[in-house]
Amino acid sequence: MPDTSLFHSSGVIVDHDGRAELIHDFLDADVADAHMHTLDGEVRWEQAEVIVFGRRVREPRMSVWYAENGMDYRYSNISRTAHRFTPGLRTLRDEVERRTGARFNSALVNLYRDGNDRLGWHADNEECNGPEPTIASLSFGAERRFDLRHRATGETVRVTLPHGSLLVMSGTLQQHWVHQVPAMKRVPGPRINVTFRLVS
Repeated sequence: MPDTSLFHSSGVIVDHDGRAELIHDFLDADVADAHMHTLDGEVRWEQAEVIVFGRRVREPRMSVWYAENGMDYRYSNISRTAHRFTPGLRTLRDEVERRTGARFNSALVNLYRDGNDRLGWHADNEECNGPEPTIASLSFGAERRFDLRHRATGETVRVTLPHGSLLVMSGTLQQHWVHQVPAMKRVPGPRINVTFRLVS
């Protein structure tokens, strides 16, 4: 399987079989600092359990699901109960909508406490997301690596997600690519990730 890994900076990082764009400076550092502080105070973190090879194990990160329509979120054979948007999340959602032109009614908020917390290979291809979803992911705190891998060719794209950056995945990307946030050594602190989507 070919590996054509590249470390990109800001801009379009995938332009075929879907699209992915990374905007490094979506939020200024001081604004991102304030939002991270607000989120840390508003979010009541949960650690979900998933089914892996028939066993229930805790996810290696903390997360909370928010949805305006009250719709629970199902993935990996579990169901996440929807919480109401917090004021801080609404502010962020409105800004992301204004600058991307997309509409969002839900958010999965993840806390990566240290470099051991991670997110394995997967695609956000659940039926509730639709066939060609636009998914916008804000990053706060410690930089983490984000990998995309093409299902058919094995082509791999690797980027670093800095504090205040926005990653937008759209089109048929979830059909053709999988992605992960791998474990890393020497991560200097926690990372909060807010992933907005439109579910129905």
